[in-house]
This record gives sequence, C-alpha cells and structure tokens, in this order.
Amino acid sequence: MSAKGKVLVAMSGGIDSTVTALMLHHEGYEVVGITMKTWDYASSGSGAKGKKETGCCNLDSFNDARAAAVQHGFPHYILDIREEFGDFVIENFVDEYLNGRTPNPCVLCNTHIKWRALLKRADMMNCDFIATGHYAKIQQHSNGRYFISKGVDETKDQSYVLWGLQQDLLSRTLLPLGGYRKTEIRQMAHDYGYPELAKKAESYEICFVPDNDYRGFLKRKVEGLEDRVNGGNFVDKSGNILGKHNGYPFYTIGQRKGLGVTFGKPVFVTEIIPETNTVVLGDEEDLDKTEMEVGKINLIKYDAISSGMEAVTKIRYKDKGSLSNLYPQDNGTVKVQFYEQAKGIAPGQSAVFYEGDDVIGGGIIMRKPLF
Repeated sequence: MSAKGKVLVAMSGGIDSTVTALMLHHEGYEVVGITMKTWDYASSGSGAKGKKETGCCNLDSFNDARAAAVQHGFPHYILDIREEFGDFVIENFVDEYLNGRTPNPCVLCNTHIKWRALLKRADMMNCDFIATGHYAKIQQHSNGRYFISKGVDETKDQSYVLWGLQQDLLSRTLLPLGGYRKTEIRQMAHDYGYPELAKKAESYEICFVPDNDYRGFLKRKVEGLEDRVNGGNFVDKSGNILGKHNGYPFYTIGQRKGLGVTFGKPVFVTEIIPETNTVVLGDEEDLDKTEMEVGKINLIKYDAISSGMEAVTKIRYKDKGSLSNLYPQDNGTVKVQFYEQAKGIAPGQSAVFYEGDDVIGGGIIMRKPLF
C-alpha cells in the first residue's frame, strides 16, 4: 500500500485524464484506472450509417486508456453505467427542453452520475481518493468545508461545471491538473512517451448527441413530437403574432439564426412558453436582464450565505461573469441581482457564484427570470 494512498482515476483515453493517472502514479499513489461507458451511439436511435461513437465512449479511447495503464503497471477496468446514465441524464435532457428550458447535461452527469459511480467503486476497491482530469482546484477552508477554485489556465478552467459536487465527494477528490496550463499538460504527454496523445483532438460535443443536432435527437426520442409542436406562434413581447415556428423545443434563448422567418433586421428568441407553444422574439436589448432566480442550490465554500452577499455570477460556461448580489429566499432559491444587465439568461442553465477564484456554490436558472 502506498504511503500516499490508493486512488481511482477516471480515464477517458484522452490527454487530460491519461496525464492525471500517470502524474499520480509517478508521485507515488497506488493508481487504479477506470473508464466509464456512459452511452453508445445506437442508443440515440439515429439511422446514420457509418457513424462512429465519439468523445468518451468509443472503443479506441477505451483501448488507449487500458494501454497506458498496462504500460505503467497499474490495473484498469471498464465500468458500464449506461443504464443509470440514460435513465437520469438523457431523460432530464429531454424533459428540460419539453419544459422550455435549456439543459446542461454535463453538469448533471458530473454531479449525480460520474462522481457517485466513482466513489461507490472506490469504496468497493478500498481506494482513499478518486481523481479526474478537470482543470480546477479543490481546497479546504478554515471552516472545514471543501471548495472548488478556478484552474490556473483560465482558457481551460472547468470549475463552472463542478458546482454541484457535495462535501463527501469533494473531500475524496484529487484534481491534479488545476495547477497547470494545457500547454504544460501537452508537454507532459510528450515526456511520458505519448506524442500522439498530445495531438489528440478534444471532444466538446454532448456525448449522446455526437452530431450536435439536439433537435434531431429530441425527434428520435419523443415519438410524434414534431407533429405535436409544429405550427406554434412567434410573437413579439406585446403578444402580437409574427409568424409560425416549428415547435418551441427546437429553439433556445438568444437564438438568432435558423428561425425560418425574416423581419428585415436581426431578431432573437427572448422567451419560450411551452404551455402555449409560443416563442417570443425581440431585439438584442430584450435579452438584457438585471435579475434572475436560481433554484436547486448547492453551496460549497460556506454552509449559508448572507442576504446581499457580493459575488461574480457566471450564467454559462464561457461567460466571464458579472458582479452581483445574492439574496437567499425563503423557498430555498437565490435571487441574483446584477450590477449591470446580463445578456441571454437561459432557464435550465447553471448559475455559478464566485468569490474571487473560489466557487461559493451554484444552481439552476429558473424558467421565468425577473426583469
């Protein structure tokens, strides 16, 4: 048994998770690699021929992960979690669109599936820790709570997608890449003897929508959806009918292209009303909001926040964040009031609250943001 402990490392076969495993191995941890099969292409119901599985769920990636483990002398296992992933993540993905929201399945998967699956197997294998290749840091506050901080490489920082992790998960998690830049990780891959891995393309698509066509995915998963929702109204903010659309689930807040109608000027989707199959269109400034309400709150750095606490709030992964005040509500939600107007608040997306580089916590943007 290593003096540093035994760690179960999630290995997708990509550069980040492979370097994570090798780094911990060379630092003296007893490493066990595990690759999680969350999905396969056939489950999407696509009729596309010749389409290979992509991202984290293809056979080449499994083989790459196993080869690295074998070469460096530590065990590797494949864990099939397709059933629990599909039941929870994919059903939520579909339900969110049908309820007029824009989901963030990677956050949900991290929070409820991958980390829990890893911790369960870590306990079965008597591992002290779990580890992943995310670009973020985990620290412990003087109050005893574990919290997430931004990674050194702001262009790769993934703290936004980890806001849902709870204390029992954070206390057992190692994130070795948080202190490095991507260029350094690529160099490490070279140094470990994997020059081709350093050039391997990264996957950004949702794993179960490999062609990035979420509309097609919804049509295949929900029988008769297209017929049920086709022909709803485009309206302006006063309710005046502007034209017909293809169905409210096929639009997202802030969308400008692909509306199927023209008005002689740019118009944007500003609101989606599933109850009446209505899509509201407006000018770009109509996307600006000063307040929103956030539910399903998970606090990380503190066990409670004071009313009016100042924070920088991010409303999407690539958002730089906006200065705001947080107001906890009696119903368990948090009202966020921005100092300046925030653009394109999309219900269903994650809102993450930062104190400097540290994640205070986060939640899911509720469907009807306040004006």
